[in-house]
Amino acid sequence: MIRPEAEAFEWYEGRRIGLGCEFLEEVNARLANITGNPTRFAVVFKGVRQVLVRRFPYKLLYVFEADKVEAIGVVHVKRRPQFWQKRV
Repeated sequence: MIRPEAEAFEWYEGRRIGLGCEFLEEVNARLANITGNPTRFAVVFKGVRQVLVRRFPYKLLYVFEADKVEAIGVVHVKRRPQFWQKRV
């Protein structure tokens, strides 16, 4: 589960009450997709895979190794890759 304190949650919730919760629901839905079939999504950098979050301009980055999924982060699609690549 993604923490509600996330910056994107706050930003969307500030735009319209409940929109932040809708954002988290979409992120959690994508996490469920990943758990069901972690190799389904493309590798984009050094074993890191990404899946786009529906309705919102964000992508969920994760690593799948040894039957374990580890989320790296939820990043705006316009954010420069160097921002998250240093987490790997």
